[in-house]
Amino acid sequence: MEIQIDRHTLERAQERGANEIEIKDVILSGFSIEAKYGRIGKAKVYEFKKKRLNNFYEQKRIEVFFIIEKEKIITVTVYVFYGKWENIL
Repeated sequence: MEIQIDRHTLERAQERGANEIEIKDVILSGFSIEAKYGRIGKAKVYEFKKKRLNNFYEQKRIEVFFIIEKEKIITVTVYVFYGKWENIL
C-alpha cells in the first residue's frame, strides 16, 4: 500500500527529531496504539544514545497517526518522545 507523508507531518517530524524513513518504518513495523477521530496509531522505540537539546537520551519513541483512503496511507501527524522504555524493542 502506498504511503503518502503529508507536508505537515514531515515538518513536525523534522522539528521533533524524526525523518521520513522512520515514519515509514513505524507505519510498516510499529505496534498499534490508541488513536482518536477514526485515525490509526502506530509507535516504535528506537535506540538513540545521543544528546538532544542538551540532554542525553537512551531511546526515542516515534508515534505516527494516519488514515487510509482509497488504498493509500495518509499521515496526519507524528510525535517523538525521548527517554527509556523497558521491554519494548
